[in-house]
Amino acid sequence: PFRNNDSSCSYYCTAFPVATLLASSWDAALAGEVGKSMGAEAKAYGIDYILAPALNIHRNPLGGRNFEYFSEDPLLSGSMAAALVNGIESNGVGSSVKHFAANNQETNRNQINTIVSERALREIYLRGFEIVVRGAQPWTVMSSYNKINGTYTSEDPALLSTILRKEWGFRGFVMTDWFGGTNPAAQMQAGNDLLMPGTPEQVKQILQAVQEGRINEALLAENAARILAVSMQGQSFSGQVPGNQPALKAHAQTARQAAAAGAVLLKNQQQTLPMSPSVKTLAAFGVTSYAFIAGGTGSGDVNEAYTVSLVDGMQQAGFNFEKNLQTQYEQHIAAALAKRPKPRFFFELPPPLPEMSFSESQLTQAAAIADLALITIGRNSGEFQDRHREGDFEITAEEQALIAGVSTAFRTRGKRVVVVLNIGGVIETASWRHHADAILLAWQGGQEAGHAVADLLTGKVNPSGKLPMSFPLRYEDVPSAKNFPGRELSDQDVKGVFGMSMGKPSEVVYEEGIYVGYRYYNSYKVPVAFPFGFGLSYTEFSYSPLQVQAQDGRGNLRVSLKVTNTGKLAGQEVVQLYVSAPGLVLDKPAQELKAFGKTRLLQPGESQTLQFILTPRDLASYHSDLSAWVVEKGTYTLYAGASALDLRQDVKAEVNSQVVAEQCNRVMVPQVTIQEWKGRK
Repeated sequence: PFRNNDSSCSYYCTAFPVATLLASSWDAALAGEVGKSMGAEAKAYGIDYILAPALNIHRNPLGGRNFEYFSEDPLLSGSMAAALVNGIESNGVGSSVKHFAANNQETNRNQINTIVSERALREIYLRGFEIVVRGAQPWTVMSSYNKINGTYTSEDPALLSTILRKEWGFRGFVMTDWFGGTNPAAQMQAGNDLLMPGTPEQVKQILQAVQEGRINEALLAENAARILAVSMQGQSFSGQVPGNQPALKAHAQTARQAAAAGAVLLKNQQQTLPMSPSVKTLAAFGVTSYAFIAGGTGSGDVNEAYTVSLVDGMQQAGFNFEKNLQTQYEQHIAAALAKRPKPRFFFELPPPLPEMSFSESQLTQAAAIADLALITIGRNSGEFQDRHREGDFEITAEEQALIAGVSTAFRTRGKRVVVVLNIGGVIETASWRHHADAILLAWQGGQEAGHAVADLLTGKVNPSGKLPMSFPLRYEDVPSAKNFPGRELSDQDVKGVFGMSMGKPSEVVYEEGIYVGYRYYNSYKVPVAFPFGFGLSYTEFSYSPLQVQAQDGRGNLRVSLKVTNTGKLAGQEVVQLYVSAPGLVLDKPAQELKAFGKTRLLQPGESQTLQFILTPRDLASYHSDLSAWVVEKGTYTLYAGASALDLRQDVKAEVNSQVVAEQCNRVMVPQVTIQEWKGRK
């Protein structure tokens, strides 16, 4: 209704960095700015709701939509998502936090029954959503496809009414994921107000349920009222006519800033980066150097006008490239794209472009001409399928050979090798990282990624990103590796509306409980390639002793410390506050993230004091027997760290007696406990 569909104009959106990259910035204010830009574009195009952000937990590195999600930690996920929601909705445009809840895989996502303990559900898989609801009050929540402990989430009143509305105070409406659930009447009764996209058969079933007395009309009126109350806040009800001209140039600059802020410097031997002024000519290896991946596929994709590649960005920054190599790659990519089959549908993930191979003499020639080698490793994933271990999490034989060959050729001549990771999810690094002098994890940085990487490699921007998840040494080390993505209970593929495949009946058991990511690696002393919260800088920072400013013996704490830039370049530091709890009544991880803060840009010698406020709810764990968040009596150790394994300062705090921080309802109990299930195995 807002524009002529016959128009020959193209309508673009900004491809912002993926959520995982935003989380890597550990900068809620920056996420808020990205949200403001997203909301402004939606408003300009007459859109009332953005179906984002998604904040499911990175339970396993093979999750196909991990790039859309923030972190393996619920506090970081919830904090960044809340900032994004507040930014979006500051425009009078709604958001829809999703996929509620425990939607941590794509395999059989419509049929999977997630079996998870009450404690793990509350502490890990619901906690981020709770932070967003209580801290941002999103207009809508989207229920997920999966079952939790035997009930589809869109049909579960315990999840959508008891927890979401009664316990957390959610005031918006709930919508299904597209074609989610199987029983429309049960969905209405559960508090799932809107069925998307809606089918005639669902209408028929709801009317039949009313006629048979299984649904009261007053219930449907309540569902409709919630939808209307929220929708009337949007511009469609106000009669505004959108201009269809969002500030794309300004938003591109926001995307560039965010892409640089969330990149993580994983390795930097002998100050390889920022690049020396003597470096003039570069050799770019890897097809992704010339064809950067802005973001993953599926619902998280947009129609952007362009994507700046690594080569584009470095050329515009004034660098030359070894021409023969560049020509070879451009011809190879053009030929590979011509052979690539056309996607059967919009969401389909295209096959990766084949990597090139080089002879020793070709690499030697490139090393003679170029001053430094750049190797880009690319990965993409998206909706409908999870990633694979071979050739995806693990790098291919061709990539191994390329990294080793380039490293030998350039290092023999005393020249450096920089690997850029243009990826949406975790990959294995331990087998090849010794070949690189520096590794920059650029993630999928949106349409301005090439410019952002150039800013980082040249030192125009000092890297300040930190990992929002752990990088394991091997896939076998992942705590969920032995049960991801679960087991199929039938060979029968279930068909949905329009004959769509809905997957096979399946179940997955979250055997690891609360021990997800660093909670597992740190507690069980499993070595990792790069720990949660890790990230290097071109400068150094010192932490003053952690000071307790106030405590009341019940878990209310205020602590602070001073961060000083002790290096030679301006930079920002992320300080992570971890807590080690007594664990006298409940089993506790070695440390858990409870707060974080990022300094402003500190000049050499400059300091900033960061303050952290903790409440009993922050210190509490979920006690299933009491159906409550409980703070145990005893001594708590607070750590200020630069990563989960780099804990710089610590201080003790006392809780004088057990505190019930919040009483909850006993709902969503597994039919079989995790311990009983393990016994049956």
